[in-house]
Amino acid sequence: MQRLLVLFDLDNTLVDRQGTLADWAAVFTARHGLKDEEQAHIFGMVAERAYPSTFDTIRTRYRLSMSTAELWHAYCTDIAAMVSCPAEVLDGLDELRATGWRVGVATNGAVDIQRAKLRATGISERVDGVFVSEESDARKPQTRHFDLAAARCGRVLGDGGWMIGDNPVTDICGGRSAGLRTVWIGNGCSWPPDSPGPDHVVPHARAAIDLLLLHSSDYMRP
Repeated sequence: MQRLLVLFDLDNTLVDRQGTLADWAAVFTARHGLKDEEQAHIFGMVAERAYPSTFDTIRTRYRLSMSTAELWHAYCTDIAAMVSCPAEVLDGLDELRATGWRVGVATNGAVDIQRAKLRATGISERVDGVFVSEESDARKPQTRHFDLAAARCGRVLGDGGWMIGDNPVTDICGGRSAGLRTVWIGNGCSWPPDSPGPDHVVPHARAAIDLLLLHSSDYMRP
C-alpha cells in the first residue's frame, strides 16, 4: 500500500496565528511604552507580513532603541512562547502517520518564525517534512511550493494527495492547481462566492484529520 501525502498549512490551520498575534501585540505595546491605540496598528502590520523588514518599519515609526535584528529575535522568541497546537491535533498527526499517511507542512513565511512555531508546538516532531516559502522563494499558491513540500515528505505531486488549509486562494486554489484534493478549514467563515469550492469543508484541523482517517482505505493506493 502506497503512503499517500497530506500537506497542512500552519497558520490558522494547525495553530491560531491571529489569536497569538493579538496577545503578542498587547505585550509589545506595553513593553515599549506605546499608546494603547497603537496596538491595533502593530497587530495589522505583523498580521499582514511578519519579516525582519516589518520590524525595521516598526522600529522607524516608533523610534525604538532596539535594533531591527533584536526586535525580530524578540518577536520569534515571544511567539514561540505563546503559540500552541491543540493536543487533539497533535494526536491526530500521529494517528495519520500510524495509519500510513505521509504528513507534511506547507507554509508561507519567514524561516525563523515558522520553524520556531513548529518546534515550540511539537508539530515538527510529528510530521515527515516541512517546507517554508522563504527557503526557496516559492510561495503558495505557486505549484513549485507544493512540489517542494511534497519532496520534503518523500513524495511527488503526481502520486496524488491532499492539501488542508484555511486560505481559499493560497491553500485551496493553489492545492487544486497542484493536483491535490483539498479540505478547507472554515474557521467560522463562508466560502467565497463565485469561486470553485474545495472537496470538503470542515470547522477545524481535527475535523480534517478525522475525515482522512475515516476514509484512509479509500485514499491509499495499492
